[in-house]
Amino acid sequence: MNDIHGCVKRFEVDRAIIDAKGMHYFELNALLRELSADGIRDVEVYNVYGQRYIGTGLKTPLNIRIYGVPGNDLGAFMDGQRIFVYGNAQDGCGNTMNDGLIIVHGDSGDVAGYGMRGGKIFVKGDAGFRVGVHMKEYGGKRPTIIIGGNVGDFLGEYMSGGIILVLNLSRKEGGGKRSMKFVGVGMHGGTIYIRGEVVHVAKEARVVETDEHDLRLISELVRDFSTCFSLGMSIDEIMSNEFVKVVPASSRPYGKLYG
Repeated sequence: MNDIHGCVKRFEVDRAIIDAKGMHYFELNALLRELSADGIRDVEVYNVYGQRYIGTGLKTPLNIRIYGVPGNDLGAFMDGQRIFVYGNAQDGCGNTMNDGLIIVHGDSGDVAGYGMRGGKIFVKGDAGFRVGVHMKEYGGKRPTIIIGGNVGDFLGEYMSGGIILVLNLSRKEGGGKRSMKFVGVGMHGGTIYIRGEVVHVAKEARVVETDEHDLRLISELVRDFSTCFSLGMSIDEIMSNEFVKVVPASSRPYGKLYG
């Protein structure tokens, strides 16, 4: 083991541990880029308290394990790295993410997956408003977001591609469930699956029945999700509930505005 900075311990040749206590986000991200360029492939970061943009600007494969609460725009513009958060994530998780994987073992804030065009985001708990806003498919990539709990309003707002799956595993009888109104506002592509009922769908989207292809796809996604978390429920139990499928009502919901 070698000390390469005052806050970094390096093990073997490709693994490092960072103590981020009191570290400015700019310093932390510069350090991650330096370690990645130096051949490190696994980093554990402890004492994370709100540092922003973790995982942004990395050019080589890197697994980042975060203990604490990362700040806004976790994994922004990320391109193939993997981030594991052992805590909650703030707003903008996976902002304009191009590829890679973000796994959050707690809850996520608002606008998770904003403008996301590839990769996967798995959140074990709940997520805030506007999950998947402006999410799109690009260059043959199909972004995927799975939320284990429930979400706030404006799910899939202006969504133009990809898949969002909400499992509602944290819902409580008689309360504790978010309103989840205005699902699919401005939606013109992609697919949203919701386990259980949907309260309110925007006029730019519509609900259709799931078919065998949908259920097979959902089952595969649930299986992937269950490999990341202890869900307290089997895949068969999860799949025994009905799923609502939300798709765009039109490919040009605002076409009349522009002629």
